[in-house]
Formats: sequence, structure tokens, C-alpha cells
Amino acid sequence: MSRNIPYLTLDPAIEKAIRADRAAGRASAYRTPDEAVIRREPNPHDEATLARPAFARDIEKILNVPAYNRYAGKTQVFSFVEDDDICRRGLHVQLVGRVARGIGELLGLNGNLIEAIALGHDVGHTPFGHAGERYLSKALHSRTGRYFNHNVHSVRVLDKLYRRNISLQTLDGVLCHNGEFACQTLNLGSISDFDALDSAVEACCQDESNIASLRPSTLEGCVVRVSDMIAYLGKDRQDALDRGVIDSLDIFESDYIGVANAQIINNLTVDIVNHSYGTDRISMSAEAFADIKRAKRQNYELIYDREGMTEDAGNRLEEMFDRLYERLFADLQNGDESSPLFRHHLAKLCAMSRSITAETYLAEDPHQVVVDYISSMTDNYFMALYEHLFPGEAADITSHSYCADL
Repeated sequence: MSRNIPYLTLDPAIEKAIRADRAAGRASAYRTPDEAVIRREPNPHDEATLARPAFARDIEKILNVPAYNRYAGKTQVFSFVEDDDICRRGLHVQLVGRVARGIGELLGLNGNLIEAIALGHDVGHTPFGHAGERYLSKALHSRTGRYFNHNVHSVRVLDKLYRRNISLQTLDGVLCHNGEFACQTLNLGSISDFDALDSAVEACCQDESNIASLRPSTLEGCVVRVSDMIAYLGKDRQDALDRGVIDSLDIFESDYIGVANAQIINNLTVDIVNHSYGTDRISMSAEAFADIKRAKRQNYELIYDREGMTEDAGNRLEEMFDRLYERLFADLQNGDESSPLFRHHLAKLCAMSRSITAETYLAEDPHQVVVDYISSMTDNYFMALYEHLFPGEAADITSHSYCADL
């Protein structure tokens, strides 16, 4: 069933229209123009120029925040694995950007806005992937009734913590990127100003079920959202195969998109362009939608449920998140300035942020301060900090070292 699936090609009429658009220099009528950029602060320094267009500025801002540097040390799927050949979160956002720009170019959309959303969409992610996200949210919710989700926190990182005056359009795409909610057709959302953005962020913190109703308010954001899924479906299978988690791609089934990374990217790109060109929405065929839902389900069953953890590391890690949260919260409440929360997190944040001072930041909800710190950590920093605060207690988590097979 999965072995004779062809590589799809663009509908001839659509390919002809795209070529004609390019020859005439025509963009999509639904492209987000640079002139439409909206920023929270009317700073003359952020005004677009020929050398630095509006959304290209967002790309440069995102690339230069510390949270972007930390992508390289954060799990995409496999935790506690020393392997330089598997995908980390830093590569993932680049892959999303590449897939999204490919689709966006064919549809005549704004490539700079697409790239900005793609590069920034996970800057608020926790260490240890979605497992870490669940554990941090559970620790927060049990104490405050609020929720943590990486897409929501990514907006806070860019807009509040480092305050780089990122555009509304980029922040909207980051907030609404959550690719875990697959849709056959993505219609545009309605966030048109910062009041609406702030309300949506707060609503998701109070009730995470609100995330399911988020829709990007630009076609560029819609493209990034669907490209997030396209980028990880096949790549995660490739990594699982390389790690020996699965023995072959033959265990996966498909009727339309294929089972290998290259074919999945090609066939979904072509299908989406065929069904979205010239419209004000991003759509895929019923066949593609059915297959992508099956592909996600199979990835969860065969790959993600394990999260790269060994033995009971998942349960142990959840305990570590909770205990670290409790310790850092106590340090903050006690004003213990010898704590790493003060010496590492607060000091670095105040040095790198354009608006935060120690006095104003410490006046915020202390639970939010703890969440900001833990979510900012790389996998290795989390483990090193835990070992520093609780010597010897993390030793029972098994990791796969570089030389484990020797």
C-alpha cells in the first residue's frame, strides 16, 4: 500500500499561472505587504529600509536573542542521547523555515515574514521537548491553576522578556503555530492589534483548551503552521531509524504522502499549493489530510510515546522538574541572591533585555519568574543545575553516551 506512491507534481494550470506571476513580478493578492507591519512601539530605528525590510528586521532580532542560541541544546524528540546526527530544536526551526519558504514562494507570499515566524516559533520551548513542556505545565498548574505552553511562552520571550519590538504579524504566527492541531483548511484568524494578541495569550494561560481555536491571521503564519508538521513527520522517522528505535520505514503506512522524509515534503508541498494557490486560505486535499493524520498517529505510537527516554527516565524527570521548581520558588521567596535564579537567570536577563530591570522583574508573579528560568534551560544545563542543587540524585537516569556501543 505504501510502496508505489508517486512523487506528486503541480497541476499544469497552476504551474503555468505561477510561472506567469513570476515573469510579471506579481505577488499573491493575499500576501502580507511590508507596509502593513504593526509594532508595539513606534520606534524610528525599526522603520523599514530597502536594505532592511520590515520582516527581515524581525528575522535579525530573533537570531540575536539568547533564547535562539539555546535551541541547539534542546531536545526535538530524543532526550538523554549523545548523538550529533539527530535533529535538535535548532535544526528543526530551520527545516520548518525551509519547507515554509518553499510553499510560500510558490504561493507568492512574504518570505521574510515566513522565515521570521519559523525561526521564532519555538524560542519559548522547554528542555526535554514536549515531555518537559508537560512537566513544567503540571508543576505550574498544580500551584497556580495556570498553564504553560511553548507557543504562548515564545510570545512572552520575544515580546516581554527581551522586548525586541517584534511585529504583531510575527508574534501572531508564533502564537498560532501549534502544529499539533491538524486542519484540512486553515482560514485566517482575527488578531489585528496588540490588545487582541495580549487577550489571546492570557486566555491560553488561563485555559489551554483555547489553543485549539487559534488560527494565524496571515497566510504566512498558516504556511508555517502546516510546515511545522511537514518538517517533523519524516525527519523524526529518519532520526528514529538512525537511532535504532525503529528497524525500517516499512512499518509505516501511507496511501498518498509517502513514508520517507523527502517524499512527504514533496507531496504535501505540491498538494497544498495545488489546493491553496490564489485563495485566502491554506488547504490540502482530503487524501492528504487523512494521510497526515495517520502519519502523526503512527509517529506517536512508534516514536513519540517514548520521547527518547530510557527505562523510567520519563517519570524520574517529572519529579525533577517539580523539585527544581519548588527549590527555585523558595529561593525567590526568600530573596536568596546566591541562588542560580538570581546569579544566572536574573543577571543575564537584565543584561540582555532592553526593558527589564531587577526591580521591575522581581515585582512580577514569582511563579512566572520560575517558569521563565526553567523553560529557558537547555537539557544539559537543567541536568547540571539539578546535580548542583541536589548532588547525586540524578545519577539514576540512564543516557546513551557517544561511546555506549564500544
